[in-house]
Formats: sequence, C-alpha cells, structure tokens
Amino acid sequence: MNTVLGRRARVLAATTATAGLLLVAGCSSDDGGGSKTAAGGVRLAKAGQLTTCTHLPYPPFQSEVDGKVQGFDVSLVDLVAKNLGVKQEIRDTPFENFKTGAFLNSGDCDLAAAGMTITAERKKNVDFSVPYFDATQAVLVDSKSGITSFAGLKGEKVGAQAQTTGEDYAREKGLDPVSFESSDAVLNGLRTGQVKAVVIDYPVVQGWLKNKANAAAFKVVDNLDTGEQYGFTVRKGNTKLLAAVDKAITDAKADGTYKKLYEQWIGPYDDGASTASAAPSAS
Repeated sequence: MNTVLGRRARVLAATTATAGLLLVAGCSSDDGGGSKTAAGGVRLAKAGQLTTCTHLPYPPFQSEVDGKVQGFDVSLVDLVAKNLGVKQEIRDTPFENFKTGAFLNSGDCDLAAAGMTITAERKKNVDFSVPYFDATQAVLVDSKSGITSFAGLKGEKVGAQAQTTGEDYAREKGLDPVSFESSDAVLNGLRTGQVKAVVIDYPVVQGWLKNKANAAAFKVVDNLDTGEQYGFTVRKGNTKLLAAVDKAITDAKADGTYKKLYEQWIGPYDDGASTASAAPSAS
C-alpha cells in the first residue's frame, strides 16, 4: 500500500450500527474535556473513543460503502470499543506507518486494524493481538490469459499491493511485481491490462468475485497457503489495551459472535476459520 506521505489524514468515525463518515484534517489533541481512561484502566488517545488506524480500501476487512466505513475488522474492533464503554473512530492513514507503529507511538491512534499479517519483523515495532484470521494468497488472472497456476506467472506482468506480504511472496519466488497503492488499484490494473495476474489475499479476491462481471472476466488459478495470520496491533508495552483486544477476540470466538461476523463479511466458516475452506462466490 504505497500511499503518498503527507496527505491529509482522514478521520472516519465508525460503529457497527452507525458507521458515519467524518472528514477532517489532522487529528485534534482536544480530549473533549472527558476522561481518557476507559473501562479496565485502559488509557485512550482521545476521551470517549477508541481511535483505530487503518488504510482504505481493503474489503472485506475495511472499506467505505455509501458513506460508511465497514467490514470484518471494523466489526471486531467495535466489540473492543463496546467492552471499553466507548465508540470506535477510524483514521485512514498510510500503510507504511503500520509496520513502524508511528501513529501508535505518537498517540494519534490506539490500535491499528488493516488486515495485517503477523510477522517477526513487525513485532519489533508493535505488539500484536492474538490472531483473528488465517489467510492465504490467491492468484487471480484474466480468464483469457492462459495462465493456470502460480508457476505460470514467470515472465508475465504480475501485480500486487505495495508493502504487503503478497508482494513480498511474489518477490521471494523470483517475480518482479508491479506495485499498486490499494486493493482497488490492483483490481483496476488487472481490468485494464496493466498486468495479467495478481497475487493478493484470498478474502479480497472473494469480495471481487461476488460481482458477476468480475467473476466472468477473472478466475482464481491458485491458492497459496503461506501460513499467514492477521492480528491487530497496539503500541509496544500497551498491555491493558492489548489484553482488552485479546479478550474481545477470544470471547467472540467462544460465544458465536465471531462466526456470525465471519459469515457476514467473508463467507462460509469452519472451525479453523480458514479462508481456504471458502469457495469464491459469483452471486
């Protein structure tokens, strides 16, 4: 997600029920006169709200639809906010900051949620929650490309989302992927013929293929089990908030809420909550 640095930060207020879109420049330091301490002694960046950094769009995890920010990540973090007795507010920020934890360290955001894979390198800068999603990488191609597998990508123009594990994987396997700023840009690159294939998280592809035009034009020819798991992140050492996030995820899996949200945003659910078990839909 190679977003241009220095753009105005967008603040996106979101809750599961009323995810209203709010556009402002920057982030206010005013805490509204209330307490920044939420339930369980969790200190927040701004009083009365759990401020989440994300990078839009990345459906089905987070995207703006009809003026509302919604998705699987949004719904899960709403559970954290509810337990803390506050509302969630979402800030759209450059993806580079997710690796470094810059916005967490500066106090602009409390946590980050962006369909982010847990890696040893990223753990050096941020603390990850318990895993909340098992991911695979899909190879999506133009139906007329003649490409039938990942092995067939050699020598072809391949696209990937910048700064993601899909891009890393393609490079590790000897490809030279064209980097696109966002998942929408990746799909547009495939649609306009800039690339013949893309390597990107399978749930994103699932969302694309729900559109009948996309399902007719493109097809999945490989699903790569890279052993990836997603996690939410907090500033290193923010143990109270991390505990609150972990509890929300664990409770949701135990009481059936996680399954309900998974099926709402992603697709069929099994006990492993693996994307590999969910077939793409053309409905």
